[in-house]
Amino acid sequence: MIRSSLIPALVTALWAGPLFADCPAPADTRAELLGLFADAQSAETFTDGRRASQAMWQVWLRAPDEAAQEVLDAGMRKRDSYDFLGALAAFDRLVAYCPEYAEGFNQRAYIHFLRQDYAKALVDLDAALALQPLHVAAQSGRALTLMNLGQLSAAREQLLEAVENNPWLSEAALLAKGAPLGPQGEDL
Repeated sequence: MIRSSLIPALVTALWAGPLFADCPAPADTRAELLGLFADAQSAETFTDGRRASQAMWQVWLRAPDEAAQEVLDAGMRKRDSYDFLGALAAFDRLVAYCPEYAEGFNQRAYIHFLRQDYAKALVDLDAALALQPLHVAAQSGRALTLMNLGQLSAAREQLLEAVENNPWLSEAALLAKGAPLGPQGEDL
């Protein structure tokens, strides 16, 4: 029989599971991402451009180990079912376990963005980009966040960088003439 005083410790140990171990450093994906940027930039069709974009996501969503992958996947399932608080808890765990894995910060930023907490989203996006400067989704997410904070010039600059890396981003439409981040003044 288990003593009732041991139950909280047992529940904590079962919940944390393998996350008591150290998270390995994320793989160096720079060369792989630069190759995918080249594929996106040279793509001549929407299908080819989207294929390169999806391949980028596969790189970013590759967690450093199985435990981190399980938490990432669980958080994304919660996000997809609109359980934003559950997703936020999962991504908090992921960031605590793997503080060098940019996607944990990017996914948590997305939850903050969906909850319209743009200041927190910006903090996490900045952390993601400090860890993985080639994270185009974090670049475009940062642009959208800055736009929602009313920082249109900085948002435009950030989105131009993202679109330079991947011209197939749907957010590129925000740079068109008359769009919120479109040409201003002399750019016309």
